[in-house]
Amino acid sequence: MREHQRILELRSLLEQYNYEYYVLDQPTVSDAEYDRLLHELILLEKKNPEMYDPFSPSVRVGGKVLDEFKKITHKRMMLSLGNAFNEDDLRAFDKRVREILRVDNVEYVAEVKIDGLAMSLDYQDGKLNYGATRGDGNVGEDVTNNIITIKSIPTKVNINDNFEVRGEVYMPKKAFEQINAIREQEGEPLFANARNAAAGSIRQLDSKIAASRRLEAYWYYFVNAQDFDIGTHYDALLKLKEMGFRINPEVQKCKNIDEVIDYISKINEKRENLDYDIDGIVIKINDLSKYDLIGYTVKTPKWAIAYKFPPEEAVTKLTDIIFTVGRTGKITPNAVLEPVRVSGSLVQSATLHNEDFIKERNLKIGDYVVLRKAGDIIPEVVRPVINKRTGSEIDFKMITNCPVCGALLIEKAPTHFCPNNLCPARNIEGLIHFASRNAMDIEGLGEKVVELLFNEGMVKSIPDIYKLYEFKKDLIEVEGFSYKSTDNLIDAIERSKNQSLEKLVFGLGIKEVGAKTAKILAQQYKHIDALMNAPKEELLTIRDIGPVAAEAIVNYFSDEDKKTLINQLKDANVNVKYLGKEIKQDSFFSNKTVVITGTLNSFGRKELTVKLEELGAKVTGSVSPKTDYVICGENAGSKYTRAKELNISVIEEDELLSILKKIEE
Repeated sequence: MREHQRILELRSLLEQYNYEYYVLDQPTVSDAEYDRLLHELILLEKKNPEMYDPFSPSVRVGGKVLDEFKKITHKRMMLSLGNAFNEDDLRAFDKRVREILRVDNVEYVAEVKIDGLAMSLDYQDGKLNYGATRGDGNVGEDVTNNIITIKSIPTKVNINDNFEVRGEVYMPKKAFEQINAIREQEGEPLFANARNAAAGSIRQLDSKIAASRRLEAYWYYFVNAQDFDIGTHYDALLKLKEMGFRINPEVQKCKNIDEVIDYISKINEKRENLDYDIDGIVIKINDLSKYDLIGYTVKTPKWAIAYKFPPEEAVTKLTDIIFTVGRTGKITPNAVLEPVRVSGSLVQSATLHNEDFIKERNLKIGDYVVLRKAGDIIPEVVRPVINKRTGSEIDFKMITNCPVCGALLIEKAPTHFCPNNLCPARNIEGLIHFASRNAMDIEGLGEKVVELLFNEGMVKSIPDIYKLYEFKKDLIEVEGFSYKSTDNLIDAIERSKNQSLEKLVFGLGIKEVGAKTAKILAQQYKHIDALMNAPKEELLTIRDIGPVAAEAIVNYFSDEDKKTLINQLKDANVNVKYLGKEIKQDSFFSNKTVVITGTLNSFGRKELTVKLEELGAKVTGSVSPKTDYVICGENAGSKYTRAKELNISVIEEDELLSILKKIEE
């Protein structure tokens, strides 16, 4: 049939033009001609639905809406990378590799580390099968509908075989700035940085939204390259380029670690001029045949490492200091800053923690200050630039009354508190905390939505959250809400009723009860009623519950208003039982304090911590005379030394595995 043939012809042409434009950056047709051909294809596909192809160029504009993302189990785990922070770390990595290989020199490939979202593409018989996020490394989410809106990604290649490609999806800086400008005009919250924008775009259930965000991708790992008789990582990248994948032009083959260090210096000088954010350099051994010999830990390959750039600093003006009120009444001073870009984010504010923090740094309103990202994440005011002072700066003075309700503040050095339990700011923060991920995990009930619902009078207390369905018609009329977003929020609230007891206890916001303590209490008492009736003396017998926490727990549940709150949650069918695994009371690790140090081949740190806690252990981060065991993996450092000094039992990985095996028998 002629129309069928024309559809196939148009698809082939448009895929070729996509490749020329988005991969080669060498377009051979005008935008108008491309749009004309695409429009013709869309019309023909509508007339011939039997010719539907999920990877047709016509679907790259998006439009498919999902209810949820399916889970994808990776065929090979998507590992993280170990970090290097300076030249000494890099040379130590090089030394370890050379010692394992018993050679004097190793060839590396150095690539920029794009600050985006890790992605895996699976191809079957040369056709795109699915695209999946990294997730936890073992299981990711199927985001194929959003991935195919990135026009540089080939939906089929000229190799009729099965293979996997991994890379990074990112939002170019120009696209990020343009999208934020549009969001600002429309009164929507701005994206904090390009990485968050890219990640949020990929996780949109509506692929049309993802298509509008102008995402891009670079591919850096041909997973099964050796199946195609490719011997080096560099040649694997060239093969990917030949197949139609975008590889980063900054990649460089390095004869030795000295050339790697020179490359890092060169990229550091030009990183601001790149059209994408990078947070470091990835260094991989070029010879693929050496990977298995060098080996892996549970979470990281030993044949690669990520060099992390030092925290970027910027200078901007501290225009004001304002105060916020937390759910416990804690007053936090915050810096209002002239907007400045730091490590890929536009920063306009930063916490100043408390009065002492400000005085120790001698900060004044009107100062120019040095700003950096602590851990490349949290904006931090480091110090004032004294030589920029003009004399017009204003000394900081701590407020004496709550900025929201006006109550006289109470000082518990170094912090000030609002004592008014009815303070609106405290109530809003309490609601935000209750809905947060570590508590009841109510998706869609974030800070701005809670504040909006509170001000609209729909949610004034925690039980009101579970009555929000009564306001469904009113909620749809609120600016920013639609039928779908309203349904999604109500569904998320309904799902939260099935959370385990520890989530509820943490969400209640009891003083001195963090997420870890909440879990200990839930494991101990199993039901909210048993916890509510627990006397202080009994609480003090529980590991990690001290006198201050015990008193806070008793005081909370003795309050008649809190008892009413719990009963209202029960009436709303919120689960009040512990649903997790039972703690073993008689295992080798029961009631033992354990410290983990070094790199273990059989477990990730978090995975082992959870396992030990289920066996009754208390896992801490530092070695002290109270420590019972120190579990040591490879490259154990000062904690191992400290354990030896204190004559504390050290458990090596082989012994640990033996102990765990006996426990399970």
